[in-house]
Amino acid sequence: MSPVADAKVIKQNMIAPSHFRLYLFAPEIAEAARPGQFVHVRCGHTLDPLLRRPVSIHAVDREKGEVILFYRVAGRGTALLSKNKKGDRISLMGPLGHGFSIPQKKVRIFVVAGGIGIAPLYFFLQEIADSGAGADVFLGAATEKQLFFKDEIKNSGHRVFLSTDDGSSGYHGTVTGLFEDYIQKSINNNGLIRCDDNSKVYGCGPSGMLKRLTDIIAAAGIPGEVSLEERMGCGVGACLSCACKTRGGENGAQYRRACVDGPVFPAEKVVWE
Repeated sequence: MSPVADAKVIKQNMIAPSHFRLYLFAPEIAEAARPGQFVHVRCGHTLDPLLRRPVSIHAVDREKGEVILFYRVAGRGTALLSKNKKGDRISLMGPLGHGFSIPQKKVRIFVVAGGIGIAPLYFFLQEIADSGAGADVFLGAATEKQLFFKDEIKNSGHRVFLSTDDGSSGYHGTVTGLFEDYIQKSINNNGLIRCDDNSKVYGCGPSGMLKRLTDIIAAAGIPGEVSLEERMGCGVGACLSCACKTRGGENGAQYRRACVDGPVFPAEKVVWE
């Protein structure tokens, strides 16, 4: 089991209604964390609510020992978490889970994020930027005010493409529609993406968006990884509440635990139901 840390709140900012960025001093977690992993957070200061909440690790500063979380208030637990202020203490368990793989050779990287799905992908973009790599980043949201961190991502060396459901910024439609249009324009006569090296897609967002994304990259012949948003109880694989169906096993399908086997899975392995 991963260690439990008593993290100190450095600061917490509301960056949009119901959306918060929480900065914590947790040096051991910061050192060990990898993109796509999460921490299991005790949101209150009592045993009510009893269960911890899984929150993606949004970014780290290993030199300062900081762990940064980005989350949306979606219930009583996260509402309590949003009340924490500088100097408060928060119990974290982590880092937990299996994260994104960092390319070990030069590849063309596509990142596709829907809404709050940018939370773990921001950390991934941070890590590859530190290694000198760049990505084509597709950000989608309901409206312009929910296109989070677009300027920060651009300033770190990545190319950013925007979509909104209401047409208030960028492409008018879904982020998968934007990405599919881009891919179609980049396919050569042999049905392959026009680039000098291999390509890979990394995605996170609502399940419907991820299902469509996996269909698009399968048709284009591009491998990918997706981070699943599953409800979790224990966070360490014991309760089985986060089981998700994947390809493999004796009968062609098997259930894997998102908290320990994921939350990141190869896109082609996920069975969407």
